[in-house]
Amino acid sequence: MRICLLSDTHNFLDPMVLKYIADCDEVWHAGDIGTLAIADGISAIKPLRAVYGNIDGQDIRKVYPKNLKFNCGGMDVWITHIGGQPFHYVPEVKIELEVKPPKLFICGHSHILKVMFDKKFKMLYLNPGAAGNYGFHNVKTMLRFSIENGVVRNLEVVEWGKK
Repeated sequence: MRICLLSDTHNFLDPMVLKYIADCDEVWHAGDIGTLAIADGISAIKPLRAVYGNIDGQDIRKVYPKNLKFNCGGMDVWITHIGGQPFHYVPEVKIELEVKPPKLFICGHSHILKVMFDKKFKMLYLNPGAAGNYGFHNVKTMLRFSIENGVVRNLEVVEWGKK
């Protein structure tokens, strides 16, 4: 399963995103989508798994959950928008991680791309940064990777254009 992971599009679907999702099986969006039109634009091309973020309105919140937990290729995955980061998870996330951490934890919100293995919870932490034009980031980013037999493989950092 080849995944394109993005976050924080803030109502802007950059044409470069469409280029990078072309050879992926699914697109995962870690929140702050902006409008349903953005989600619909992605899901018209590839299957979309998404969560809502803090800027998303009720229209998006009716379609996409705050937390999305599922198994992909033998790997337990949890996607949320505001999750914090290793050593500094938000309290409600930390409580759940203490009970049953996934193998792959994904969040957005910070606009800072980060890939890190969390030794305490024995899970891979991914934040794809921001793919939109709004926020303090300077370069748009996202991640692409494959999941095979419960393992993330071929992880690729994608950077393109200034916002």
